[in-house]
Amino acid sequence: MTKVDETKISAVRQSVTGSKLSDSQSDESKSLAEIMHRGIPKNGKFREKLTDYSHAFARGEKFDALRAEMIIRDQFKEQYGETMNQMRLGLKERQENLPETAGRDALEYARMIEPLIRDGDTMPFYRAYDYVGGALSEKLNITEAGAKELMTTAYRESEGKELYDFGKTLENKFHEPVREIEQQEREAQRDKPRTQARA
Repeated sequence: MTKVDETKISAVRQSVTGSKLSDSQSDESKSLAEIMHRGIPKNGKFREKLTDYSHAFARGEKFDALRAEMIIRDQFKEQYGETMNQMRLGLKERQENLPETAGRDALEYARMIEPLIRDGDTMPFYRAYDYVGGALSEKLNITEAGAKELMTTAYRESEGKELYDFGKTLENKFHEPVREIEQQEREAQRDKPRTQARA
């Protein structure tokens, strides 16, 4: 743990909410705030997930779900310097005010999917799409859902076909054969001890 991390944790523990929590409550609410921080950039939503986690958190404590939600919200603000809603609105605003280069960037990133599926340690389309969408969302500082939508639109306009269909074709051609070979090798390894035991 770095000095900055230790200082941040100390500041969170000294906050109004943090100072009233036990160590385990602090650790758990911190982890839940981290989950929320990872989830908001995915699709720009947090309400349902926050409700679910608040109920789960409160279930093992002597406070209700409303108090649990307030604790998670406070932890989030202390850790990240903004509320969940501020983060959501910031992502939304940037999505609505994209730079002029966003379309070119989206096409460039969409084209990165092919080598991920085709070369080396191949991957299925959904993973390549998710990986590249995450990278584009970080570059533009927008949601991953927004970045994926941009890539899909840019690819359709440039290539005249759907990125999903193209990616699935690549997956069937390059990834599936590799996956089948790996599965056969695993099955052969599982069967090997049985064959040796019989001999």
